[in-house]
Amino acid sequence: MELRKDYILDRWVVISEARKKRPREFMQKQETSTGACSFCPGNEHQTPQEKGRIGNPWQVRWFDNLFPFAELKGNPQIQTHNEFYTFGNPFGEHEIIVETTDHNKQMWDLNSQELITIFKAWNNRISELSLRPAAKWVAVFKNHGREGGASLIHSHSQVVSFNIEPPQVMAEINASKNYQNCPYCKLLENEKKSHRRVKETESFASFTPYASRFNYEVWIFPKKHVTRFTEFSEKEMSELAEHLILILSKLKKLEIPFNMFLHYPPKGYDLHFHIEITPRAAIWAGFEFTTGIIINSVSPEYAASYYRGEIDEYGNPHV
Repeated sequence: MELRKDYILDRWVVISEARKKRPREFMQKQETSTGACSFCPGNEHQTPQEKGRIGNPWQVRWFDNLFPFAELKGNPQIQTHNEFYTFGNPFGEHEIIVETTDHNKQMWDLNSQELITIFKAWNNRISELSLRPAAKWVAVFKNHGREGGASLIHSHSQVVSFNIEPPQVMAEINASKNYQNCPYCKLLENEKKSHRRVKETESFASFTPYASRFNYEVWIFPKKHVTRFTEFSEKEMSELAEHLILILSKLKKLEIPFNMFLHYPPKGYDLHFHIEITPRAAIWAGFEFTTGIIINSVSPEYAASYYRGEIDEYGNPHV
């Protein structure tokens, strides 16, 4: 495994041929349980050694990924040779969080309390892995469906500590410095009243971003300027679960795979925490890759009206 940077751009890749060996369970339609799933209760011996769990018997459990793209091996320091070749080891820990004991449930089937339990597991892993000396950031993300990059059906999310600061998050941080105050605080006030609003509760607001890259893309923001997921109270987690339940229930009706990830700053930086959900209904092609300009066939205003329940999954207005 090796971590490599583009010659000039702040763009990184992990070269990991071992990832080719991952199992692939997805067919065109989602399968049901066969009893052989290593994430199911009773098959705990089939996974790497458990690092933690919530509940006894467990409700959520976590362990190292059998096919990691970050490991505690080699030198965590990044180096450059011959001006253009910047590289290092992808140094960190890559974990799986199994989100439910039920093989036939996905995150969009879970209730508020079950989601809160997952949030607590995320908090636990962020808090612990952030303390590692070489960890500059801890990524928390979920891949759902084959097009979303998931290789196993049983609902799970992933946590990865890493030895570089994430370029995408750093781009948000650096762009925010062009404003006197947090731009996300201000745009949140605007979007709560716009045609892109999805849901508002006491502590959170969700909306479809103005320049959405993905069909039905949606962001969830806390109203107060919070930088860490670990800062939320259980009441706030319950509100966050409300937003996720609404959004994911709508994606379930559309049967769209998705990615979900937490955006927050590395230690020592400031960024308004938020969650981004990026459904994967469309495929990027030549124009997107050569220009970086995305063609989105679903306007964020249309997507928001669907999330608000004003139209159904076929585009028909609700009477």
